[in-house]
Amino acid sequence: MRIDKYLKVSRLIKRRTVAKDVCAGEKISINGRIVKPSAEVKPGDQIILEMANHVVEVKVLATPNSVKANEAHTLYELIRDERRTESC
Repeated sequence: MRIDKYLKVSRLIKRRTVAKDVCAGEKISINGRIVKPSAEVKPGDQIILEMANHVVEVKVLATPNSVKANEAHTLYELIRDERRTESC
């Protein structure tokens, strides 16, 4: 499954167009490699999303084409969810 679609289906990002923009901005990596929106993701892959002051790292557990909103969290295992604070 394409990474942009996976991010939308898993509800890590709410809209596919936003997921495409984040990928195009080189803010998403799979297994340590920066990827484009068309990159394939499969179970076992590790994804890191870097958005503004927020970093999320997950391990992909499943890649179905659709899932109910209340089951979306079952598609990945959360490894890290970190908010960065800027100090002056």
